[in-house]
Amino acid sequence: MPVSPAEVPGATAPAPAPTSPENALSALPATTAPGAFSPEQARKDVPILHRTVNGHPLVWLDNGATTQKPRQVIEALSAYYSAANSNIHRGAHTMAREATELYEAGRTAVAEFLGAESPQNIAFARGTTEAINLVAQSWGRSVMEPGDEILVPVLEHHSNIVPWQLLAQETHARVVPVPLTPEGEIDQKAYTDLLSARTQLVVISQASNVLGTVPPVEEMTALAHRYGARVLVDGAQAVAHMPVDVQRLGADFYVFSGHKLFAPTGIGALYLKPEMAELMRPWQGGGNMIESVSFERTTFAPMPHLLEAGTGHISGVVGLLAAIDWLRSFDREAVAAYETALMTYATQAMATVPGLEVIGSAAERIAVLTFTLAGHDPASVADWLDRDGIAVRAGHHCAQPALAHYGLESAARASFALYNTSEEVDQLVASLRRLQAAA
Repeated sequence: MPVSPAEVPGATAPAPAPTSPENALSALPATTAPGAFSPEQARKDVPILHRTVNGHPLVWLDNGATTQKPRQVIEALSAYYSAANSNIHRGAHTMAREATELYEAGRTAVAEFLGAESPQNIAFARGTTEAINLVAQSWGRSVMEPGDEILVPVLEHHSNIVPWQLLAQETHARVVPVPLTPEGEIDQKAYTDLLSARTQLVVISQASNVLGTVPPVEEMTALAHRYGARVLVDGAQAVAHMPVDVQRLGADFYVFSGHKLFAPTGIGALYLKPEMAELMRPWQGGGNMIESVSFERTTFAPMPHLLEAGTGHISGVVGLLAAIDWLRSFDREAVAAYETALMTYATQAMATVPGLEVIGSAAERIAVLTFTLAGHDPASVADWLDRDGIAVRAGHHCAQPALAHYGLESAARASFALYNTSEEVDQLVASLRRLQAAA
């Protein structure tokens, strides 16, 4: 008989890939206690890391774009579709109840993972971009007035700039850029000076996707609140690298994408502080966000379902639940310490490559190294590395203002995760040195 995660709290690891519907749900995620960590242990769980590219073992250094998936996530998706596939919140049959339990177990897992007050403060979205747009439309349209200001650091991803520009055009508010220091940190003096009674919203990435910068979010949020402003924190790049506590951060909104967190694409989450939930208005209509409909009057479901119109990405939530469980099976402090050490090693190793310049030097950073190589276009650098099986990103990284701060239009980026190793760093450096020698 299929069971829900709540019924198997003592489970420690997903079973092997199921062979029949009767045992398929045994592969679905269940909460595990944190344990020891080693990158080799993590690598064993991620099948794609054991393939070859162009005749070389894959070195995946494009984690800032998307992370690779552990077998626990892959098996959970297979198990869900093998034994529990159903729509949710609407059916009275057994499988509808099971699917609903899994979906809501995912909401509970996200709430616990972020340190939220309650699962009711978590709404699912397709990812960070949709969650930011949701806030802009559901909250911003009813709050922003002509002359109001939205403070947006130059550091931000396009997804945390463009929705606010669109909102400002519609409401006649104003987007105010917050400059960076030469090191790539948010200029805190300028930020303080820009805050005023006109500031309705401050948006901050907890970690930059292009420079790796980790701003002092807690302090910036507290200062914004003194002016009565609300704060949205973009956690897309942070959640895989550091423990998050939204209550300690003081965030009014917190958003992230599952695919940056070893989960499937197309799923993400929005956290709303309890008092903010009361201010949200319907953004999309239909399906799951409806309580009752007539041609005279429509009433809406309570939060968070108010923000989840239509059939959600149910399997995506199941995969997100499995990914969170997998990540929580490791000691998060040990993971963070390892990534810091790997970043230090990579910074020193890449400094030995002639003509290589790393962009940004913030004191607090995640494991991201964006760089240029003298005499080589970033795209040609990425192509060369790909021939050696090494995947990095090249381009503007959806952060053109941040690159423009350094007079650049594009750069190459190596972004690391808990399953990367110093040996892979050595392969990256050796390949770059061969490129310079061949020039």
